Amino acid sequence: MTPSTPVSALTIAGSDSGGGAGIQADLKAFAAHRVHGLSAIAALTAQNTRGVTAVHVPPPGFLRAQIDACFDDFDIHAVKLGMLANAEVIHLVADVLEQRRPAHVVLDPVMVATSGAKLLEDSALQAMRERLVPLATLLTPNTPEAELLLGRRITHAGDAEDAAAALIQLGAGAVLLKGGHLHEGSRVIDRYFDGVSSEEFSHARLPVDAHGTGCTLASAIAAQLCRGLSAANACEAAIDYVARGLRGGYLPGRSEVMVLDHFGAAPSA
Repeated sequence: MTPSTPVSALTIAGSDSGGGAGIQADLKAFAAHRVHGLSAIAALTAQNTRGVTAVHVPPPGFLRAQIDACFDDFDIHAVKLGMLANAEVIHLVADVLEQRRPAHVVLDPVMVATSGAKLLEDSALQAMRERLVPLATLLTPNTPEAELLLGRRITHAGDAEDAAAALIQLGAGAVLLKGGHLHEGSRVIDRYFDGVSSEEFSHARLPVDAHGTGCTLASAIAAQLCRGLSAANACEAAIDYVARGLRGGYLPGRSEVMVLDHFGAAPSA
C-alpha cells in the first residue's frame, strides 16, 4: 500500500526557543491543517513568553542550503516568510523565490516582537519593500508594520483602508491588514484587499495577552492556500482558526502571556 502524500509548505523564519512563535508555531499550524511542514531557519532567538534576550543570524550560505534542500526534494505549494533579520538575508530569500517561483508566498513582515524587541535591522526595511513585497501573493502586516512599510501613521479605519490600497501599490498581490493594534471598540477588524475586491473580517476582542498570533495566522493562511482556498477565503479560515486557538489557549511559562491551542483549533479535513 502506498501512503498518501500531503502537500508541503515551507516556512522561512526565525526560531522561537519558547515554542510559541516563529518556526515552532508555523510547523504546529501546518500540522493542524494536515500540511507537511518544512523549515529553513533564518534566525535563532533566545526567547520565552517574557521576551527576546538574544538573536543570532546563521551564515547566509547555510540558509540557502536549507531552502535548496527543501525545494530539491518536496513539492512546495506555499512559502511563508517570517523573521528575516537583515538586508543580506532578505536579498538571498528574494533571489531564491525569483528562481524557484512557488505558487504562493505569504509574507508576514516581522519587525518588532510583541514584547517590543526589535527584530529587523533598519537597513533591511527598504530591501523588504523593494524585493520581498512584490513577490508576495499575500502580505499580512499589523498596523505598526504597515506604518513602517509606508512611512505614515494609521490611526483610524479610513487610514487602514487607504494603507491597504497603498501596500498593493508596493507590488503585493493582496493584503491582509491585521486590526489588533487599531482600537475600534470591542471588535478586531482585519481588512483584506487585492486591488479589486475588499473584505472585512470581524471578531470579538479577547482580554488576553497572546504570543505568536501573527506567525500562526500567516502559516494557517499558507496552509489553506495549499488546500486550494482562494486568498480571501484562506484569510477568513485562518482568522477563525486563530480565534479558536486563542479561546482555548494556555499559559506555558511563568508570565501571563498565552500561546495558542493549535490542535484544539484544528480545521476539519
